[in-house]
Amino acid sequence: MLLAGLLKPSFIPPREQRELRDLTRYRRKMIEQIASEKNRVIRILEDCNIKLSSVLSDTHGVVGTKLIDKLCKNGKISMADIEEVYHGKLQASRQAIYEACEGFVTAHHVFMLQTIKKDMVSCEAIISELNARIKTMLSPYENVLELLKEVPGLSTKSIEDLIAEIGLDMSVFPDDKHIASWCGVAPGNNESAGKKKADALPTATNK
Repeated sequence: MLLAGLLKPSFIPPREQRELRDLTRYRRKMIEQIASEKNRVIRILEDCNIKLSSVLSDTHGVVGTKLIDKLCKNGKISMADIEEVYHGKLQASRQAIYEACEGFVTAHHVFMLQTIKKDMVSCEAIISELNARIKTMLSPYENVLELLKEVPGLSTKSIEDLIAEIGLDMSVFPDDKHIASWCGVAPGNNESAGKKKADALPTATNK
């Protein structure tokens, strides 16, 4: 069939787009890794009977990070430590934060928290390098980026991911449905016994 010309050719993005896509997808994995590590920190704290997540909106914000560092250093949190990091924007009271920090921290917990912190710092450094590399690769298309930034709801990262997935040459796609299919967000048609069932939109896959 191939020799007879009966097979439709598959679209292969240009090398530049494939390289950019490698960078943006790897960046997404690193961001997901950091999110996973943050959840792991919360689970370890709860294993210590420390409930920071119940009194702080962001356990990994400035206050939460300082308290976790003090826990790793001293094994416990005193009211003086709370006073040192407390500020008026916190919704929880000083006493509530102090009670949430009362727990039992072992050497194993400290080791795990410090190890996870190192991994998060490493991931953040990699993300910074990826951001710089992506910015360099997209520098010739700064005018396109500025135009896309005018679209409500699109951040710089979203625009970079969008360009990496579909490229800048829209002529390779016959219509918007083909673009949606290429990005892996085309809705499915799940029907059984005459009844249509809702499907979650699939995530983008390697092409």
